[in-house]
Amino acid sequence: MTIKDFIRNNPNSLVALAYNFAFNAHLGQKRKSGEPYFNHCVAVADILLSWNMDDETLAAGLLHDVLEDTKTTQEQIKKNFGEQILFLVDGVSKLGKIKYRGIKQKAENMRKFIFALSTDLRVIFIKLADRLHNMRTLNFLSKDKQKRIALETDEIYAPIAYRLGMQSLSGELQDLAFPYIYPDEYKWLIKNVKEKYETRTSYLKKIVPILKEALIKNNIKVLNLDFRAKRWSSLYKKLLLYDMDIEKIYDLVALRIIVPEIPDCYAALGIVHELWPPLPGRIKDYIAMPKPNGYKSLHTTVIGPNDKKIEIQIRTKEMHEENEFGIAAHWIYKYKKYAKNLGGVKLEKELDWIKQLNEWQNKKQNDDSSFDFLKYLKIDFFKDRIFVLTPKGDVLDLPNGSTPVDFAYHIHSEVGNSCVGAKVNDKIVPLNYKLKSGDIVEILTQKNKKPSEDWLSFVCTSIAKDHIKSALKQKNNFKNLPSKTEIRIVALSNKELIKNISSIILRSHFNILSFKTEDVYSKSYQINRIEIDSTNKEKIEKLILKLKDNLKDIKEISYKII
Repeated sequence: MTIKDFIRNNPNSLVALAYNFAFNAHLGQKRKSGEPYFNHCVAVADILLSWNMDDETLAAGLLHDVLEDTKTTQEQIKKNFGEQILFLVDGVSKLGKIKYRGIKQKAENMRKFIFALSTDLRVIFIKLADRLHNMRTLNFLSKDKQKRIALETDEIYAPIAYRLGMQSLSGELQDLAFPYIYPDEYKWLIKNVKEKYETRTSYLKKIVPILKEALIKNNIKVLNLDFRAKRWSSLYKKLLLYDMDIEKIYDLVALRIIVPEIPDCYAALGIVHELWPPLPGRIKDYIAMPKPNGYKSLHTTVIGPNDKKIEIQIRTKEMHEENEFGIAAHWIYKYKKYAKNLGGVKLEKELDWIKQLNEWQNKKQNDDSSFDFLKYLKIDFFKDRIFVLTPKGDVLDLPNGSTPVDFAYHIHSEVGNSCVGAKVNDKIVPLNYKLKSGDIVEILTQKNKKPSEDWLSFVCTSIAKDHIKSALKQKNNFKNLPSKTEIRIVALSNKELIKNISSIILRSHFNILSFKTEDVYSKSYQINRIEIDSTNKEKIEKLILKLKDNLKDIKEISYKII
């Protein structure tokens, strides 16, 4: 079903109202492709509908760009659709203002920031649907924008989708980004692997009837039996581990068996092993021990007819939907299961992906109320953390209760020591002001300024307290500050690499203290570690961007102050 089908069946619904409102708001606007801008809004809503999202999310998906790209005001959204949809649309608009510059150390903070701003996770679902359609139409943008958006997608949004358990979406986002980030590697894969895909697919087509017959014969109900090809991006990463030898990749194309219940999974595994012997050490039980993002399935690799190795995945329909659509599918399942008679059941699901990720808030039922599905969409992942921005859009992760002084010391000790005032969202605030997630903080400084002893009464981070005490004890006590930075570059080996790296660093007015290099991946790749005599984060990050822009075949670049 498409969103247009949905509206035809529900002409007086909230979704139909949002459709007409967004159509008129975007009237006359065009995308880079030349098509009407409104087509993008419809595509986003179609994606959300395929994820089984509720009516409010579908409506917000249709409206997600009206605040940013039209003359529509927040008051108009609130008047026509209510506070809940205004909250969703405004949340998506705020996320659209964050830009990722390709500095890997800051990627995790950006992901956390997106979660922190999205206490209602439907904001993230809408943003992911928006990003998915934008990636599908990325070819109409300039090459610079293509690479920036693809990099942001690969390093920010695909990992977020994965952490929400949305395996299929995460994989598609990575695949869509891959040709723009690694064009040469993509061409190599197309040239060297396409024929292998076709050969293995043809082989599995002959296997499917044999396997299906054996399962049915043993009274195992098969809901679906198909095969899926390994995604280009994950295939390339795996090939790097196996010296680019495609013959060592057993799950290039994998069979997938969908059965009704968990006992059927293990019964089916037994039947598979009766048909074909398993490879030792290749049986993985992700049902008993799910992956950190909630992925569940049985995996086995067997030696099939003609001694060809086949990977087979076995799961229930519920597992399959959760693996494909993650938390969205989990909520839909809970909603259907308990809608009529919940009786105090609470949803407790942990996402064990970073230390700061708290347990979901416990949501309890009122004695006489019916199941409120939307309550489960409102989750405070970071009750004890806040995520604030520098004026340049960089994200800082701080404890809840932090002040501008804590912020200043997390930028640099000198910034903290010389702090005389602060602006939050362009307004002057006192230094003991409590920051909130999403605040843009600017520190006002004065040369030769010393911290005040009063600051110790309101700062909450140990780094701020330590630097304040140190500065108060000895005015010029900077001996223990970091004195140098190590830059780590992983790139394809070539004769000019060291020379080019050195040239860029020296032209940027840094002194090279040491330069070490080592070969990896059978000498195809090279790890370079360069120490420079600076700890100025702003200047170092500009240098990182220069290195990325001017060096070919870089696979990874990072830095740390030592």
